[in-house]
Amino acid sequence: MLNYTIRRLLQAVPLLIFISIILFTILHYMPGGPLAPYMQNPHITAADIARLKHNFGLDRPVWIQYVSWLGKYVMGDWGWSTMNSTTVREAIGERLPATLELMGISYAVAIGLGLLMGILAAVRPYSLIDYFVTTFAFFGFSMPVFWLALMLQMMFSVHGIHWQAFGYALDFNLPSAGATSTEGGSFSDRVAHLVLPVMTLALLQLANWSRFTRASMQEVLHTEYMRTAAAKGLPFGRILFKHGLKNALMPVVTITALALPGLFSGAIVTESIFAWPGMGRLFYTALQQQDFSLLMAFLVISAVLVVVFNLVADLCYGWLDPRVKYD
Repeated sequence: MLNYTIRRLLQAVPLLIFISIILFTILHYMPGGPLAPYMQNPHITAADIARLKHNFGLDRPVWIQYVSWLGKYVMGDWGWSTMNSTTVREAIGERLPATLELMGISYAVAIGLGLLMGILAAVRPYSLIDYFVTTFAFFGFSMPVFWLALMLQMMFSVHGIHWQAFGYALDFNLPSAGATSTEGGSFSDRVAHLVLPVMTLALLQLANWSRFTRASMQEVLHTEYMRTAAAKGLPFGRILFKHGLKNALMPVVTITALALPGLFSGAIVTESIFAWPGMGRLFYTALQQQDFSLLMAFLVISAVLVVVFNLVADLCYGWLDPRVKYD
C-alpha cells in the first residue's frame, strides 16, 4: 500500500501542475488580468499601469510569470490579497476556522443520519420508513439550496417558533445571519447561529447519502455470505453492522471523499445567504473583486484536496474490502 500511495502522489504532481497552468492562464487573461483591482480607479493613468506591470513582473512573458508564481507558491509565498490588504495566507487563515466549524458539523450530521436512514430503509424495504427516506431523498435532490436557506430563515428567524400546549409555551427566534451576535460571543450564541446553516447543508447532503446507503445496503443484504451468516445463527445486528455495513460503504466512501474538499472551500451560496464568515463567502467576494492571488491560492488548494481525498477513498477500499490489492 505504501508503494501504491507514493506512486499515486507522484502521478498527481504533473496533474496538479497542469491544472495550475490552466487556472493561471484563465485568470491572467480575464478582463483586467491581475491588475483588475487597480483598473477600477478612474484616475489611473497609462504611466501608472506601466509602473504597476513592471513592479509586479507582469511585463514579462506569461510562462516566466507562471514559473515565478509556482516557485513562490511551493515555498509558501501565496502573494498579497488586494481585497483584504493582507497576505493571502493570513486572509485564508482568518476564514478557514469558521468554514471548518460549519462544514465539519454539517458533514458529521449528514453522514450519521444518512447512514442510519439508509440502513433502516434497506432493512425494511417498501415500508413506511422506506417511502419516507425515498421521498425525502428526491425532495432533497430537487431542492435549490438558496430556496431552502431562505425558507428556513423565514420560518425560524422572521416568524419564529411559537408553540403552546399542555400549559407550556415555546417561543424563540433563531439568528438569521452571522457567526455571533457580539464580538466573541458565548457558546450558546455560537450554537444558535450555527443551527440554520447546518440544517441547510446537512439536509442536502443527507438526502444524497441516505439514498446511496439504501441502494448499496439492499444489494449487500441479498448476497450469499449474508444468508450464510444468518444460517449460522448470528444475531441480526451483528450480521448487519459487522458483515453488511462494511461492504455497503464502498460507494458511500466515494461520494463522501469527493465531498470532503468542501471542508476547505466552504459553501458559497449558504455562506452568502447566512453571512457566514467562511471560505465560500471569501471566494465569492474575491471573484467579484478579481483578487488574482487569492483566487489562485484558493483554486489550487481545492484541486490538491480533490486529488488527495480521491487517494484517501481508494485506500479506504482496501480496508473495507480485503480483496482489493494495491501491489
